[in-house]
Amino acid sequence: GYRRPPDALTQFTERPQSPNVTVSPDRRRLLYLHKPPPLPDVATLAREEVKLAGVRIDAAQNSTSRMGHQTKLAIGAMPAREEEIGAAEDFVGTPENALINYVSWSPDGTKIAFTTRSSGEPGEPERGPLTLWIADAHTRQCRVLLPDRGLNTIFESYSWLNDDVIVACCIPENRPKEAPKRPQTPFGPRIQTNRGGNVAQARTYADLLKDSHDADLFDYYCSSELVAVDVSTGATKTWGDGKARIYTRCDPSPDGKYAIVEAIHRPYSYSVPCGRFPKKVWVADSDGKVVREVADLPLAENVPIVHNATRKGPRAVNWRSDKSASLYWTEAQDEGDPRVEVSPRDVTYTVDVGKDPAATPKTLFQTDYRYGGVAWGGDDMSILYESWYKTRTSRVWVTSPGDADPNATKRMLWERDYEDSYNAPGSFATRRTEDGSYILARVVGPTPLGEGKPTGPGVKLLLQGDGANPEGDRPFIDLFDVDTGAKHRMWESKPPYLEHPGSLISDYGGPEAAPVTLETMRILFSRESPSENSQFFSLQMTADGSPGKEVKISNFPHPHPDLKELPKEIIKYKRDDGVELNGTLYTPPGYDAAHDGPLPLLMWAYPREFKTKEAASQLRDSPYRFTGIGPSSALVWLARGYAVLDGPALPIIGEGEGVEPNDTYVEQLVAGARAAVNEVVARGVADPERIAVGGHSYGAFMAANLLAHAPDLFACAIARSGAYNRTLTPFGFQAEERTLWEAPETYNAMSPFMNAHKIKKPILLIHGEEDQNSGTHLMQSERFFSALKGNGAEVKLVILPHESHGYRAKESINHMLAETSDWLDAHCAPGAKKA
Repeated sequence: GYRRPPDALTQFTERPQSPNVTVSPDRRRLLYLHKPPPLPDVATLAREEVKLAGVRIDAAQNSTSRMGHQTKLAIGAMPAREEEIGAAEDFVGTPENALINYVSWSPDGTKIAFTTRSSGEPGEPERGPLTLWIADAHTRQCRVLLPDRGLNTIFESYSWLNDDVIVACCIPENRPKEAPKRPQTPFGPRIQTNRGGNVAQARTYADLLKDSHDADLFDYYCSSELVAVDVSTGATKTWGDGKARIYTRCDPSPDGKYAIVEAIHRPYSYSVPCGRFPKKVWVADSDGKVVREVADLPLAENVPIVHNATRKGPRAVNWRSDKSASLYWTEAQDEGDPRVEVSPRDVTYTVDVGKDPAATPKTLFQTDYRYGGVAWGGDDMSILYESWYKTRTSRVWVTSPGDADPNATKRMLWERDYEDSYNAPGSFATRRTEDGSYILARVVGPTPLGEGKPTGPGVKLLLQGDGANPEGDRPFIDLFDVDTGAKHRMWESKPPYLEHPGSLISDYGGPEAAPVTLETMRILFSRESPSENSQFFSLQMTADGSPGKEVKISNFPHPHPDLKELPKEIIKYKRDDGVELNGTLYTPPGYDAAHDGPLPLLMWAYPREFKTKEAASQLRDSPYRFTGIGPSSALVWLARGYAVLDGPALPIIGEGEGVEPNDTYVEQLVAGARAAVNEVVARGVADPERIAVGGHSYGAFMAANLLAHAPDLFACAIARSGAYNRTLTPFGFQAEERTLWEAPETYNAMSPFMNAHKIKKPILLIHGEEDQNSGTHLMQSERFFSALKGNGAEVKLVILPHESHGYRAKESINHMLAETSDWLDAHCAPGAKKA
């Protein structure tokens, strides 16, 4: 049966959660979304799931399965001083004990929509589809909007068409009460074919359609009808032609007069999940009538499994956020295959639907790298992004979309190695507009860089970044002159805290209604330290561009006060080839190396690939980050007296043209681990005979490889939800783009399964029985266990019922902690037997 861990560990599975907080569109109120206890019971996970086309469905709710939820909603004024923190009043009229989801403000901030459902617990109503509700943001009074229609929330729930109308995805009225039954006698054999010469590679996806009955079930559960409801009167009408389809998106234009609609249709595939199924994309008016067909994308079974590959045809179909109803999309000129040499590689088109839905598309941009998006700021200035994986290069352009040929007049702001964190300029800040969209935040009026202009020459923008540097992250806000490239640092995180800038909260209204000036600028930011959990503050900037008054607006309790003062240090050391490495070393409260001597230590890691040694050597953390400890974190073992080396850098570098990182994966992995072990031993913190290694997913793969190839370094390993035989992921894995048949030596050398005979130290394998992650099917751990057992290794396999790739149930987490505690104590505690 399920076990409980030592008492010192149960505090991490039973603590309450702080609420989520959202800011109202007018930036004057805070909405508090209160959460349930963090871990559900395993009985919740045991509910039947229907697994179709890569989607796991809760049939009773007609939703995705295993949804989280909120327990209640409350609203209060934005605190003007610290004494007002938490002054909020609960919503009135919601069903008692209801589970709340999909909470959203109306564009004007006067109303809040949300859904409710029943837990089905004894004494509660029977579980069923989600119900749509509306609340008045001022009176907090709630009422149901669609009492007679259940929502279908598998792909889309509802969208605010405008301040007064919501378009909801509802279960079709004429749908049979019961889903199609599988015939007792099969129709015949299952047959799949492929034409000679047609290359269609696919990852090892889970939960694919298997036969025509699965396809019928997919239609049954995923089809919906679009219904428009007036939030004031509750009046409803069919939106569009009333036909049931598998709607996956309904995205209103900024002016609320149109919407982008997407729907999946047959023929389906038995080889790829539903995200690759044929899909129609069109634009509808406010009544749902089709005004423009954008694309009918065919089945995409042959998208190359390489970085920067994409689907053929129009993609990234969206609305310009700086226009009322201007559509734009991008099309690959290389058929979606980055291995094809072509220029341009991507072309972005636009149509002003508000002026003429049938107009011929205008070319906006052309990029030689893969298009990466646009930050819209107006016809005179927007920001264009493109990037290329092979060289780790990103380009950022300033462009004028209103020009006759915007592509000809665009100007590069910078081209850089995006793995180089130390020189990252940051990303451009946006501001909210009246209609709820977001555009580039232009700073107007006097600034340290000269007068900020609303249009034309002299435009000033804001850059926000992590501020990575050799001493640790120092997040910042820079004022940026688009014309000259000059920067002025307005705000920067200051030790001994780690502070992160958030959104502007002085940006309500349209571009002309509420200009962003230094004098009126308010910014939301968070602050934390190693011993103080993150809290939110509002910051008023001053006229000279420096930080002014700040007001604390949250006061969340410390999640684990007994471990508040944990010794923590970012340690730095070198690999034997000179690559600089780092990791975060934690020791139990009150520990003193000189007095207490070496401790048992758990090293918990996850390898990453890099193109250059310089990028691999950079620090991407802060010594002032809060030490948050979740129930699955390696840091829980601090409460049991272990030291923990968390996240030590284990870079796998492929420097140079045509060099693949994984060709020297084992050598680099062992070198990085050896450097880490040598460092913690040299510091007197770790006993070299009592060091364990562990990881989750690709980290589990890492842990098994280290036992096979560096048996002298570790006493034991913990491997959770890993993949150990790379021949079972033959079309690539992680960052590996080559197939098994292109690089058989690499696949075999990297597979712990192929090296099971070398593993002589104890290894604990843990896996979720329902792991849906491509590449880490339960079979990976089962076969690896058999291989280890057949070679005489000390191994234990724990399969957690109903769990997916990450574990969620309280019983599962407790049992995982209990098994891991036993394993570490048996092999790393003082007096433990040596393997």
